[in-house]
Amino acid sequence: MQIMPAHAAHHGDQEIETLEEFDATVSARGTLSGFRVQAVDLTDRTRELLATDTAGAVFLGCAMRQNAAAKVRADGALVFPPLPGLPFDPYRGLVYSPDELFASLAEGGYEATPDALSYTWFQRTKADRDVFSSMLRAVHDDSVSDALDELLVGARVVGVMGGHAMARGTEAYEGAARLGRTLARSGLTVATGGGPGAMEAANLGAYAAPYDDEMLVEALQLLSKAPKFTPSITDWAGVAFEVRTRWPKGGTSVGIPTWFYGHEPPNPFASHIAKYFANATREDGLLARSNTGVVFLPGAAGTVQEIFDNATPNYYESRGEPTPMVLVNRAHWTEKLPTWPLLQSLARGRSMEARIALVDRIEEVPDALERLES
Repeated sequence: MQIMPAHAAHHGDQEIETLEEFDATVSARGTLSGFRVQAVDLTDRTRELLATDTAGAVFLGCAMRQNAAAKVRADGALVFPPLPGLPFDPYRGLVYSPDELFASLAEGGYEATPDALSYTWFQRTKADRDVFSSMLRAVHDDSVSDALDELLVGARVVGVMGGHAMARGTEAYEGAARLGRTLARSGLTVATGGGPGAMEAANLGAYAAPYDDEMLVEALQLLSKAPKFTPSITDWAGVAFEVRTRWPKGGTSVGIPTWFYGHEPPNPFASHIAKYFANATREDGLLARSNTGVVFLPGAAGTVQEIFDNATPNYYESRGEPTPMVLVNRAHWTEKLPTWPLLQSLARGRSMEARIALVDRIEEVPDALERLES
């Protein structure tokens, strides 16, 4: 597994994000002074809270009984209470799982899921221009970034970018899935924009990595029953969960989607989903964390934007050494959307020139990445 389990990640600033971590800290340290306890339900830990020093601690969205809350406040701790009635937790300590975002899919369809309800809340509050709602979105996104950093400590991450329009059942989708599988099998953590199309295919490939080749063939066949997320997200996601149920021990990968594009659901094949309200934070974060390079499959405006979002820090070396960029499909990036000539012109004479490549076929990507890294 390329990703560290969240509870094993190093919390430099003394964060507690699970009940297990809470119990272990109280037992080993005998104090919570200076700790940050994030989105942990402490209603059954009243005895411990009453008996433990919490001076200087911060409790972010932790449910606790009234007498416990009064005691920790009297100690001098800061308590940010949970906010009822929200479809998401702004103080969450961990990234999302597909099961969490798609809860209630089987019973109530996609519209009943936390993912859909969060998008509805976003649409409503965005129009209100309510400062409290915008603050909650910012706190949520910062919590997700923190959780994502902890998850990826020490991981070698490769970004795979591409459009949402790529349909299941097509050769292009199968190619992107094979690429995700090859990259995951080589020990890399695949990170995508977390949506449908090319992004889903790459996450599916990483999910298929521990299985034999036959599994991917069968999974692709099953998925082709619902080629796109329109007209029914419920059907599209339902088939994906059929695949996950049939092959439950899939490989790990990361999806980093956004409610800004709320009409696009997240795909269920990323084992870890860092979903954001702010698209700019999400875009920059996805590219910045792709520390071993980024692969750009054919896409439209969003993918073009990602190419230059990635090219800019490589051009200025604002994140240090430029990282590899591999564009796939010569005709797409030189004729249909001629991004490659501009990228070449930008790179000329700079150290990023040795870090960019254009290949025609997906099969050429792993070698190109390796060549550009050396």
